[in-house]
Amino acid sequence: MRVMVIEDSRLAREGLVRMLGQFDGVDVIGQADHPATAAPMIAELRPDVLFLDIHMPGASGFDLLEMLDYLPRIVFTTAYSEYAIRSFDYNTVDYLLKPVSHERLATAIAKLAAADAAPAAAPRPPLDINSKIFVKDGERCHLVSLETIRYIESCKNYVRIFFGSEKAYVKKSLNSIEERLPVKFFFRANRQCIINLQEIRAIEESISLGYEVTMSDGKVLEISRRNAQELKDLLSF
Repeated sequence: MRVMVIEDSRLAREGLVRMLGQFDGVDVIGQADHPATAAPMIAELRPDVLFLDIHMPGASGFDLLEMLDYLPRIVFTTAYSEYAIRSFDYNTVDYLLKPVSHERLATAIAKLAAADAAPAAAPRPPLDINSKIFVKDGERCHLVSLETIRYIESCKNYVRIFFGSEKAYVKKSLNSIEERLPVKFFFRANRQCIINLQEIRAIEESISLGYEVTMSDGKVLEISRRNAQELKDLLSF
């Protein structure tokens, strides 16, 4: 398994890297001391697992996870037990309290290996643009026609779906939602947003060398530079 270590303490980080190197099948492909430096490395290297500190100066491990466009498996490493419940809102395999012992680390590695060995669940088939989906938002329930969804935004541990004159929160990741959407109609605008191509009313180049699209409700959304060419190809002859 390909892992990265994100820890602001140099001694703790280097110590954990050394310990991980003692386990067969574990390849430490990178390390970082802060979410700001970790995010671009994760985007490039796409590790399977993050060994992630929670409490870091200026930003937390949770803040880092909100920056990502996919969710690797997570082993949190922290001196603070009070974050344990929140940690399991993410793809958390284990929660290690510092100082991390070799025995406790071995347990975490065993859990990761067991997850690798487990048979993958069969993927659910993509929806059709004419499909209706059931959305429960708190006490309210909606039966939403897929074609009426204008865009879907990531919002921490939830996504927010905008449809008709309504919006609803769903506790799923943006990636899991994207897997079910028909690719002819829905497009990943950036890390935080998926748009319905039929709901675009205007498109302009942005100063970031991407695009800005105006949706049918007047909302202006940014198409990231890395996705701009793909959008241009989709909307061109």
